[in-house]
Amino acid sequence: MISRQAYAPTPHSYVPNTTLSATIDLDEEVKLAESRAERDLHDSLAEIFSIIVTLDELEKAFLKDAIPEADYTEICERSLKQYKSILADETVAKAFVGLEEFKAEWDLEVPRATESLKVGMPSTAVNASTGAAPTPASTTSNKSGALILEATQDFITFLDALRLGLLAKDQLHPLLTDVIQSVNKVTDRDFENRGKIIQWLITLNQMKATEELSEDQSRELESDINSAYMGFKNILT
Repeated sequence: MISRQAYAPTPHSYVPNTTLSATIDLDEEVKLAESRAERDLHDSLAEIFSIIVTLDELEKAFLKDAIPEADYTEICERSLKQYKSILADETVAKAFVGLEEFKAEWDLEVPRATESLKVGMPSTAVNASTGAAPTPASTTSNKSGALILEATQDFITFLDALRLGLLAKDQLHPLLTDVIQSVNKVTDRDFENRGKIIQWLITLNQMKATEELSEDQSRELESDINSAYMGFKNILT
């Protein structure tokens, strides 16, 4: 049995069918796709394949300190935006099915890229950075106070959005992204229920842009983020 290779699904891929060899006219023009729409779809899937592979290599390079954090974050954010933009097309999204299904179809082993794609953020945004330059003692207190205030406001803004009935992915994911980023500026310590912020980022990121949470999901999300907010405040005391 011949194993399937992980080639990108380009419109130029061709698998010979020996059973039809006797009926093929070698002088006849071969169509790579039946229509322009089909060619565009294949090109889009090939681009997604390329983005996923590139992201995984980028993550590996960053873990080995082979690329500066700022460059990693910029490239990762740009790649994630391209990935989301391509999948915003309903035809492409339907053919793509889902990240796990696409990986299985094309034998992709990309664990590092998978994490960033599921959360929808670079790892530098999800995890607190410990590589910042030391802050002079005279400014530490003022800076910390401002960062704590920013994180607190982001928590409150997100919870208020839920209470106002905002339930769509494109409304909530950016606000929750602000929460984790501002929290990470305050502390690199883990705290109770911090993991729930990440889990909800993943859940929201896997939804379609205009897809909405159910009432039960909204209540659960509000409870989880409230708990995370309490955990965050507890480590500050």
